[in-house]
Amino acid sequence: MTTSPTTLFLARHGQTVWQAENRYAGVSDVALTDEGRRQAEQLAQWALRHRVDAIWTSTATRAIETAQPACWALDLVAGREPDLRECDFGTVEGRTLAEFAAEDPERAEAFRADPVINAFPGAEDPRVAAARGTMALRRIAAGHPGQRVLVVAHNTLLRLVLCELLSIPLGAYRRVFPQLRNAAVSELRLGEEGGALLSLNVPCAPDVSP
Repeated sequence: MTTSPTTLFLARHGQTVWQAENRYAGVSDVALTDEGRRQAEQLAQWALRHRVDAIWTSTATRAIETAQPACWALDLVAGREPDLRECDFGTVEGRTLAEFAAEDPERAEAFRADPVINAFPGAEDPRVAAARGTMALRRIAAGHPGQRVLVVAHNTLLRLVLCELLSIPLGAYRRVFPQLRNAAVSELRLGEEGGALLSLNVPCAPDVSP
């Protein structure tokens, strides 16, 4: 029996303290800024305007706190999925790419050329991250056939997963998906036959008429 595809609304968490400084935050538990909390409230209003049946997040505090206003607005309890955690960025955790480039320009240039083959020293293999994140989304979709699910996770992890699901070479994730904006929504339809990206980086704030 064929099950109905699931609509996944993928959202990056709100702005964090490190992100405001352009620092890599992977396994570190970094707090939201005031702007990040405002973005979380906007995401909640978006969820009220769009029929959302369930909410899932990574286990990082920044993702949980971004989803919490939507949970309150919809009277839902978010599921926690450890495999939606952000990639570990190894020795670059907490630093900027510019700082890394100043220390090791050749390795930084190799990362820019292919961030999968030339991942940061000590970092999680992006191929492993893509696989675990993809399986996590597949599990969520399988548990909510035909439903609409808000998933709050992380910039690099979600870009890798989108490449994996859409048959895009992983090494191109920084070029094809330069950035997922904070609390913006990307709509992915995921079923037995694979994934289809229906929208990318749609702001959750309502349109303002001129």
